[in-house]
Amino acid sequence: MKAIIMAGGEGSRLRPLTCGIPKPMVPVMNRPIMTSIIDLLRKHNFTDIGVTLQYMPEAISSYYGNGSDYNINLKYFIEEQPLGTAGSVKNAQQFLDETFLVISGDALTDFDLTEAMAFHRSKGAMATLVLTKVPCPLEYGVVITGSDGHIKQFLEKPSWGEVFSDTVNTGIYILEPEVLDYVPEGQSFDFSKDLYPRLLSEDKPMFGVVLDGYWCDIGDLKQYLQSHNDFLAGSVKLALPDQEIMPGVWAGRDVRIDDSAIINGPVLLGDGVTVSRGVKIDQYTVIGPGCMIQDGASIKRSVLWDNVFVAPGVNLRGAVLGSRVQVQAGSSVYEGAVIGSNTVIKERCMVNPDVKLWPHKIVETGSVVRESMVWGSGAPRHIFGLEGISGIANIEMTPEFASRVAAAFADTLGARPRVCLSSDIYSPSRLIRDALNCGLRSAGAQVYQLPDGITPMHRFGVSRLQCDGGMHVRISPRQPEAVNIIITNSQGGNIARSAERKIENLLAREDFKRAGFQQITELQQAPEMSESYLQHLMRDIDINAIRAMGLSLAAVYDPDCSGRFLESLCRELNIKLERLNLDGPVRMPLNWSVYRDYTAKVSAAVTDGGLSMGLIMDSGADHLTLIDNRGRTVQDNLLVTLTALLVLRSRGDAVVVPVTAPRAVELLAEKFGARVIRTKTAVQDFYEKLVDQDNLAGREKSSTLSQALLHFDALATVLKIAEYLAVQKIDLAALVDEIPEFFMENKATAVPWATKGTVIRSLIEEMPQENLELLDGVKVFHPDGWALVLPDPEEPVCRVFSEGSTMEIAESLADFYIDKINKIVGPVQ
Repeated sequence: MKAIIMAGGEGSRLRPLTCGIPKPMVPVMNRPIMTSIIDLLRKHNFTDIGVTLQYMPEAISSYYGNGSDYNINLKYFIEEQPLGTAGSVKNAQQFLDETFLVISGDALTDFDLTEAMAFHRSKGAMATLVLTKVPCPLEYGVVITGSDGHIKQFLEKPSWGEVFSDTVNTGIYILEPEVLDYVPEGQSFDFSKDLYPRLLSEDKPMFGVVLDGYWCDIGDLKQYLQSHNDFLAGSVKLALPDQEIMPGVWAGRDVRIDDSAIINGPVLLGDGVTVSRGVKIDQYTVIGPGCMIQDGASIKRSVLWDNVFVAPGVNLRGAVLGSRVQVQAGSSVYEGAVIGSNTVIKERCMVNPDVKLWPHKIVETGSVVRESMVWGSGAPRHIFGLEGISGIANIEMTPEFASRVAAAFADTLGARPRVCLSSDIYSPSRLIRDALNCGLRSAGAQVYQLPDGITPMHRFGVSRLQCDGGMHVRISPRQPEAVNIIITNSQGGNIARSAERKIENLLAREDFKRAGFQQITELQQAPEMSESYLQHLMRDIDINAIRAMGLSLAAVYDPDCSGRFLESLCRELNIKLERLNLDGPVRMPLNWSVYRDYTAKVSAAVTDGGLSMGLIMDSGADHLTLIDNRGRTVQDNLLVTLTALLVLRSRGDAVVVPVTAPRAVELLAEKFGARVIRTKTAVQDFYEKLVDQDNLAGREKSSTLSQALLHFDALATVLKIAEYLAVQKIDLAALVDEIPEFFMENKATAVPWATKGTVIRSLIEEMPQENLELLDGVKVFHPDGWALVLPDPEEPVCRVFSEGSTMEIAESLADFYIDKINKIVGPVQ
């Protein structure tokens, strides 16, 4: 038997779900609506099926092909202009040479079509309409029939005063071929408005058959959600597309569910779904193929399309999320909200009930979305942050994105640039590194790839290979499951803000060059760089003194990454290294905040064992915490000050520190007759000043201590401290005791992006000008301390750093400015 599926609908009432696909391709229960219609037709022996198309026809024809995958024969009929429901079927008239059935491709039903065909033939009808009873017929075409089913009257979307029946037209028709002779060629002509009234007026045999079963028009977003609920509740007599793995929970292939997750059925999980620790999924939830639901997320009565990323602590309540949506940590999406495909909702956002976000939108961190977002660019405000470019591996930081970034960077370096490329040892980093290689070479760069290693080795390699710049990929020390791309200049320092803006502009315009066939170069390997880097570290230190000292260390580190270099140096320098075992099941690499949790354990190992010192180092040798021989922790501002002390003792000319460093640095500099150069807190500004000062000192002295190495290379810091202790024959505690006591506090408060400028301006206007320093943010000097208000470049917060002559004063200064900021901002909704 033959059938026609009307699949030309645009689905405007389902927007934003239908912004990029036609309505029949919108998924219900993880497959397009039209697939359920095809299954129903095949079940009732309709195997020759025509499909009328008008809106985005290729999306449907390319998906279903000739129908062989469904054991049917499909033929497509495309309207060049809208022809109406009857006109679109008229377009397929040559195909329809026998009794045929017409059915919508965007409705969900389980009607017994065999019963309908039998009714049609028993009545000798020219047209039979399949009818159903609904509680509220106002949005449908009401059909009034006699006792034998003969149609008497049509009422199209009646008012309550016109409702004489609860029997409505479902849009499923059984027709004889001659019906199409009443439809004009090439004109817009509708079944309900035009054809059926004409047949009725000419007293043609038209009948209506009321069928039992489920039918949903899925005309709007509310009905779309309801169709899923009905399917899961068993109201739709169609097979669920997957297997029942536990009572009320159906799942596809390769689904991974952590033992601690709680799933209360009915729930459907598509192929390849990952449900992590502590996740709770409640009734009437459908999760599409490839979705990742991370630790502690909670989902209720929601529909997620394919490849949605749900970060830790996210709450979804009665929401619909399109394909490839990202909802990042701590965000919430509430009842009736619909999120279009490829939208990114960043950390700690709230999407209010019934809000609609059109595809490709970005909701910035901490935002509350109260109104629908239709227009506007999907491009983020910026892609560079505190750690270069960061993103969740293979979610935000994809190979495609990385390749484009690399091509844009190469374009900024001019013709045939030399670029140093490296990554740490981890697979996500290597994946992105390989994508960077493709992007760089596609823009004509000559790429020199270093062996897997650490960030300081990369900075050294850029300079050693005389490259124009470099790109290093590492696992983020701050954000779990994220990777960083650190882009460096010819000196190995992070590129300037102006260079970052050039890259962002090129990405926004997609306006970066492509190399011709002859300009694409081969990748060059630099396997010797690991050994060269280690030799560089030991070049200017007193190796014999360190060996003779016989230092002993207790340490927590990544043995496969930074630890390889640390262990090699300790063996060479006769330093006894005791690696401490971490508690419980630990999977490298660790977040830096997790590393710091082991401070007490390292401290105990040092004091109990009478060791020289302890250290905690992250995977990339970017971050360092020291423990002196008395068990005291040396990190953050105290480590910055200790580093400054080493520089002053070595060179005694000038020391570079960030604006947040304590006043103890000035007291030390005064003692040594040196000056203090303060810089902005941004990595690129700090590194640039350090390199400039190193170059100046290098011209004045034949051998000098590199400040850049001390601040940006944890291994170099450890070696220089070890050398100082060995040469001076003192312990680390004695060196720490030389630092004047200081007291500092650091707090943050929420400030919307649009209000940050107001905060800074208000503080500048209010505070006495003679007490202000505007190097970075607003620094206000007080008789017993200072406070610095600094807008965060990545989050909607302002940070307050303070120092006082006592801890109480430092805390009170921080609280004073937090309170002042909150009064300027007002209530943050």
